[in-house]
Amino acid sequence: MTFGARMLKTGMAVTLALYLSMLLHTTAPVIAAVAAIFALQPSIYRSWRYFLDQLQTNTLGAALALVAGTFFPKHPIAIGIVCILAIMICLKMKMEANIGLTLVTVIAVMDASGGHWWFAVNRFLLTSLGVGSAFVINVLFFPPNWQKRFMEEVHGVFNQISPLQRTVISNEMKESVFQETKDGVVGALFRLEEKYKLFEEEQKKLKRLKYSQSKRLVVYKQMLHTLRKGVDILQLVEEHYFQASRTSKMNEFVDEHLEALTQYHEYVLMKFEKKYKNESYEKLEAMDLKNDAFLRLITDASSSTGDLHRLVVVASGIYDYGHQIVRLDKLVEQFFKGAEENEKQTGLKFF
Repeated sequence: MTFGARMLKTGMAVTLALYLSMLLHTTAPVIAAVAAIFALQPSIYRSWRYFLDQLQTNTLGAALALVAGTFFPKHPIAIGIVCILAIMICLKMKMEANIGLTLVTVIAVMDASGGHWWFAVNRFLLTSLGVGSAFVINVLFFPPNWQKRFMEEVHGVFNQISPLQRTVISNEMKESVFQETKDGVVGALFRLEEKYKLFEEEQKKLKRLKYSQSKRLVVYKQMLHTLRKGVDILQLVEEHYFQASRTSKMNEFVDEHLEALTQYHEYVLMKFEKKYKNESYEKLEAMDLKNDAFLRLITDASSSTGDLHRLVVVASGIYDYGHQIVRLDKLVEQFFKGAEENEKQTGLKFF
């Protein structure tokens, strides 16, 4: 387990909520601390959205609980019924993420309403204070650098995929190690896709995207798509290639082609970070031609062995992977071209 920024921010949000509660001389400051824990979100946009949504659902929940608590103070059945109503309201408003904290408010308000209405209001204010503390901490401290983190994780996933691609045909890696690594890659890719959704959401909702920023999102999305195609190849080889009749020459050719695609994929990722020199489209066109030749060779070979369907499925998957790398390379070229034009027009460096 690694110590991350979110762990630290959770502790800071709880501390801030408790200090503010004591500063305002409120009772039961633990409610504010619990609210701060619930309210901490993985992105600034979601924190802001959660803050606004929680104000609405908390207000409705507190009002409902205050009215019910006036007639049925601290009665277990009444509290249960009001909780059900609060859940229905959250679902109707399509704010499912706020149900947990809204129920905390409902229970706290009804627990306090047996005394005086001010105690109920105090509980509501404590919950709002906790949510506000989490929002402030999330915005001011350690805001996520999505671009840097995204590229680091893209390289991390690729570094896991590449040895699998290089050994899947030769079958040099131990089966247990291969499967364990592949399962890890699938999980890492899923988490990376979730991070991209957060990044895309924050960029589109909180900022007015410039042309260059929208192009960067397109490149990132294509990176994910290309990685997914690389993982799909591993499954296709396991399910179809090894079940088909094939020659040693075919194995060698497919192995070499996968090696070339893996190297090209690495080259494009490094080029996007300006670690390689930009090159002309000659490499792109050469890879497209090689992909076409590969598909024809596999089709001809599979016709003679009688395993046309299985081998063509594998060949199509590998061809599509190569095609997606070529497309990624073109998008990277267009991205840099647009950045250079923007720099000439504004006099500001973009990258």
